[in-house]
Amino acid sequence: MPPEMRAVMHSMVMAGQRLSPAWQTALVRLGMVWAVLLGVFAPDWAAMARQWWDISTYNHIVLIPVILGWLVWQRWPELQKLEPEIWWPGLVLFAGAAFLWLLGAMSGLDIARQAAAVAMLGAVVPLLLGVRVAAGLAFPLAYMVFLIPVGEELENMLQMVTAEITVALTHLSGIPAAIDGVFIDTPAGLFEVAEACSGVKFLIAMIAFGVLAANVCFVSWRRRMALMAACLVVPIVANGIRAWGTIYAAQFFGVEVAAGFDHIVYGWIFFAIVLILVIAGAWRFFDRSPHAPVIDAKALAASPWLARLEMPAIAGGKALAVLLLLLVAVRGWAYAADTLAAPLPRQIDLPAVPGWTRVDYTPRIWWEPRAEGAEHRLLGRYQDGQGRQVDVFVALYSRQGEGREAGGFGQGALMPESPWAWQAPGPDFGEGRSERLLGGGTDRRLAVTWYRNGDLLSGSNARLKLAVMANHLSFHVQPTMMLILSAQDTAHGPAEEAIRRFRASTGPLAPWMDRMTGLR
Repeated sequence: MPPEMRAVMHSMVMAGQRLSPAWQTALVRLGMVWAVLLGVFAPDWAAMARQWWDISTYNHIVLIPVILGWLVWQRWPELQKLEPEIWWPGLVLFAGAAFLWLLGAMSGLDIARQAAAVAMLGAVVPLLLGVRVAAGLAFPLAYMVFLIPVGEELENMLQMVTAEITVALTHLSGIPAAIDGVFIDTPAGLFEVAEACSGVKFLIAMIAFGVLAANVCFVSWRRRMALMAACLVVPIVANGIRAWGTIYAAQFFGVEVAAGFDHIVYGWIFFAIVLILVIAGAWRFFDRSPHAPVIDAKALAASPWLARLEMPAIAGGKALAVLLLLLVAVRGWAYAADTLAAPLPRQIDLPAVPGWTRVDYTPRIWWEPRAEGAEHRLLGRYQDGQGRQVDVFVALYSRQGEGREAGGFGQGALMPESPWAWQAPGPDFGEGRSERLLGGGTDRRLAVTWYRNGDLLSGSNARLKLAVMANHLSFHVQPTMMLILSAQDTAHGPAEEAIRRFRASTGPLAPWMDRMTGLR
């Protein structure tokens, strides 16, 4: 074993031997509660771990637990000088986190469940160790947020930003180019700023790094904010430069050579270069002494505002009993709500629409929205007297939850791993969510999505989740319908015009959807 490792092991053993009885009891209690929470919410932690390992956007998260351990170890010499105690308001924090998990479980919103699973681990720290110890651990507790796999929701926005930066640089370099959403047409060929090229994974990793470096290396809040600004701006600009470099190289060496080189640079070198540039730029401004203690136990013990937060201590057994009751309550509530299902008609059919007739659905590039878990799915095509065509997709769900989320990832108009790619946001259709798709580099399609749940009619997945949460909290479940109207640009007219004319023929959309499913 290396001498450095033996020294670390020895210091850990000696620290354990020096622990006071109060600390020994508190840490054993905390370890037991954490083990229970990890077991009770094992499916959520397993889902997060799979995302950390399988999705490149979140690969950096595998390092976060190690970083958290290091941050606690930094503070440990000072923390031992404080006295751990039961702080019962921590039960309120735990109850809030448990309620968030309940909302996520009821609506099928994985991010809420995962955030709550992380928050519950953090909430028991002030509960079982006290408010002063929790104040000393404030940064590690806050840094736990980076365990949550979130950020892919920014992909479309970052695709558009990267495309705009790329086409601007392409023009500046003297190469003619035309932009259409996330597609850039140049003399060498058509380039797509795909999801993988949006730069989201490097932006998320840089934010996590920036927050860590700002705490460890700086004392001045101005310098911390400057570093965070650099960690936000530099990856976005650098990603646009990288995409431009690929297009520029393709003009001379061909698309295949440029794309192959880009994949190597993008996967192995790009992030390292950006990280080195940011560190090099910030190095001379570091203002925290490497030998200074990260926290001050004396200041924490004497803090008047922490004294105001302290409450009369309660027995550890009582705190654990209440915590157990909260766990049983949220799990039982979630299970009861998950068994609810709204009654559905035995079958549904696409209705007649004045001025439009049903025709065979024969797209040149197959398009079929995804609606996993729906009990009913319909896909058909309508045509009017002028030859305009509109495709109608309907999915009907008896309930929303795991594996049956109308607005979940990979559900809806854009089929993952298909010839269709997201191109840009579409024109305004009121409450509907409008998006443009490009198939095979040539077929342009406009798709507009609406969700219907009770009185809700919206294209917003967030509003649908809130409606489902409200229903389940009161043990009242209603069916959910997803409607997608889609058309392609043809010689008979643009897709937008076809969809607007079809919408005018259906009349008010909410009653038309209700009649289609026979629910009202």
